[in-house]
Amino acid sequence: MGYAQRRLISAATKHVSVPLSAARAFPPKEVLASSSSTFSPETWTTLHPPPPSALSALGHRIGLGSTLGVSELEQACTHPSVLPLHAQRFPSQRPPPANGNLATLGNSLLGLFASEFVAASYPHLPTLVLKAAVSAYVGPNTCAGVAKEFGAAPLLRWHRTPSTPLKPALLHTDALSSISRALVALVYQRRSLASARKFAHQFFLGRDVDLRRLLQFRDPKLTLVQTVEKFGRERPVSRLLKETGRFSNSPVFVVGVYSGAEQLGEGFGSSLKMAEYRAAEDALLRLYLTKTPPEMVRIPTATFPDIDGDVFTEGAEAGYVPGELGTSEVQLGSAGRSTVVLAGREGETEAS
Repeated sequence: MGYAQRRLISAATKHVSVPLSAARAFPPKEVLASSSSTFSPETWTTLHPPPPSALSALGHRIGLGSTLGVSELEQACTHPSVLPLHAQRFPSQRPPPANGNLATLGNSLLGLFASEFVAASYPHLPTLVLKAAVSAYVGPNTCAGVAKEFGAAPLLRWHRTPSTPLKPALLHTDALSSISRALVALVYQRRSLASARKFAHQFFLGRDVDLRRLLQFRDPKLTLVQTVEKFGRERPVSRLLKETGRFSNSPVFVVGVYSGAEQLGEGFGSSLKMAEYRAAEDALLRLYLTKTPPEMVRIPTATFPDIDGDVFTEGAEAGYVPGELGTSEVQLGSAGRSTVVLAGREGETEAS
């Protein structure tokens, strides 16, 4: 057995969902020819569609077996990068339908669903953090991970392309993410916007995303002073709540930030400055991460008629009660300059 034959068998065994009995003319004639050293198993697999049984199993795994047909699922798993290769190898054949337009539509729908969900759930979230949260919920890496959970990775048809002056190189993650986006678009086309939103909430927006890691403050004390002033509250004051081991090599201080008689945040540290920094950061996190209860979240797209068809289909619209708008975040001046002056920036923390 030659090198090309062994390489073909090794590549074929990796595609567990593609049985050898369903492959066309296996092994192909290119392997048995004398010039088999130029044969590429990856290219041969890319040019041939997955078996209908694997596509049907994919549809039933995601609960769309009765909605999407095999041809639609095959299109969702075919990246546009395959078309130039297919036209080069089979110029007389009709190119397979790709998921380029579907992925674009699905990306727009996922961005819409994620934006309104995050904005309604966290009304005080800063704009930049909201954008980062949307990327965490429906970004390329998340879409690629969802496609792997669907079991669609072995069914992906794509061809790696190098970078050009106009566009970067195509990576496997980018090609794999197009499957999830195309499926969202197909649900919208075959059913309705409400079904597509339900599909997105089930597989994308139902995940736990740690938004605390997305909130980074260069100077939380200054930001807290400006935020409190914007809400018309009393100027925040740091107070020492507890301490232990002040004169030892491992002291611990607990500091609270108060606006009047109300405690805004609390933090600890091995020094007073560290504890005060964490207390101001905790107060900002409590404000920006204030979450609306799920039963009180109002989403604008829920007003569209819950009937089969696109958004232009006429029907009874549901009522909509807008949620409370959060106050915009504090914008610090350029280069760290601000109109708010902290009195005694290097001063000591008050002792309770």
